Amino acid sequence: MAEHHLRVRRTARFHSLGEFGPGVREIWIACHGYGQLAGRFLRHFRAAAHPERLIVAPEALSRFYLDNALPHGPDARVGATWMTREDRDSEIADYVEYLDALADHLLAGAGAPRPRLVAFGFSQGVATVMRWLAMGQTRAQRLICWSGSLPAELDLAAARDRFGDEPVTYACGDRDEYFGAARVADQTGRLQAAGVPYVYVPFSGTHTVDPVTLARVAGAPPA
Repeated sequence: MAEHHLRVRRTARFHSLGEFGPGVREIWIACHGYGQLAGRFLRHFRAAAHPERLIVAPEALSRFYLDNALPHGPDARVGATWMTREDRDSEIADYVEYLDALADHLLAGAGAPRPRLVAFGFSQGVATVMRWLAMGQTRAQRLICWSGSLPAELDLAAARDRFGDEPVTYACGDRDEYFGAARVADQTGRLQAAGVPYVYVPFSGTHTVDPVTLARVAGAPPA
């Protein structure tokens, strides 16, 4: 048997918090974690809302039922994933192209001057946004990594100029069930070893986007 690939069109879904238009000074593209949906994920970002900030949560292209029980009824929970190990290179290329297209769409609708672009990743979304910035065409001014792993295969030193104009923000809860102190030290240590400037932001909490910490990290869009 031979394996083949065929490029097809897909309809991608995204949710937004804030108003599109010329008054926007800052656009966030926030990538959710494994098994989440963009609409529910975006509710965590109300703490970062600002009249001049548009926050957009794109939804990963691969959805699946979270419950194993069959049959799946109308109330069965659904989540999405950015990729799996199966045909991973194609899935990565697809979401990099998707996020580039989304950024182009948002920036074109904002008008001049060009809004500041912030890339945010939570959990699985951390590797997603880092691969996107390293491999895609979009230039972000800031990168926020929240409770997630840096992509193991990515040459951080080679890509460090793609991660924004200011230090990478790496945030994680002190009771995160997936990221203990040793794992956090490993992730931030990779940034340091690659010469990537970063700021570590610990908070009291679990594997979630803590609203108080998010509001502090977000601040107000710069003038």
